[in-house]
Amino acid sequence: MMDFLNLILDPLQEVFLKFKVFLPNLLAMLIILVLGIVLAKLVKAILVKSLIAINFDSWSDRMGFTTLMRKGDVWGKPSATLGAIIFWLMIILTLMIGLSALKIPAIDSLVTEVFNYIPRAFSAALILAIGYVLTGFVSQGILIAAVNSGYHYAKLIAEAIRTLLMVLILAMAMEQLQIAPSIVLAAFTIIFGGIVTALAISFGVGGIDAARRMIERESAGKSVEETKDDIDPL
Repeated sequence: MMDFLNLILDPLQEVFLKFKVFLPNLLAMLIILVLGIVLAKLVKAILVKSLIAINFDSWSDRMGFTTLMRKGDVWGKPSATLGAIIFWLMIILTLMIGLSALKIPAIDSLVTEVFNYIPRAFSAALILAIGYVLTGFVSQGILIAAVNSGYHYAKLIAEAIRTLLMVLILAMAMEQLQIAPSIVLAAFTIIFGGIVTALAISFGVGGIDAARRMIERESAGKSVEETKDDIDPL
């Protein structure tokens, strides 16, 4: 009878001992989560107030970030949206730190991989943000230069250059994230080459009349010069 009871109680005792060792780690994780959530809310409040103080929303309107957010079906203010992004990033970071406090090998390995991937994600986000601003500047500059030069398709040229640059930046960001690099490279080559080919064909077809007028003007100018040369000796 005692052997039977020992057979039942020994596993229970072993589980209790393991839980006793695990309990401090669990309490540490809960404390980290509570402190992390409080800190994230505090940072979010301070950040949003600071962004409002420096007129970040107006700057986002001028730079086109607000328009981009609306296209992505995000209707909050840029300052509130950025505050929410920082808040959830801190929550994710807190969760990773809290899970690592449990000292479970499988979770530790997962947390390590996530932390190693964070710099790549940050670099990709930075590339997208800076690239979007630069493409806006470049597109606007090309549009102004083309309009001042009298091109009829100035807006089309500016939008085409903007699209090409955005495709390039998106490919750079995805390559930084290491998302199927070979597929991304092949897709980028196909899309970029297709856009360039389409633009070449469209400009070629659309420029036939302009080229004919230029040739006619050159021919008319040469005819006038030849006529003057024939008249001068007389």
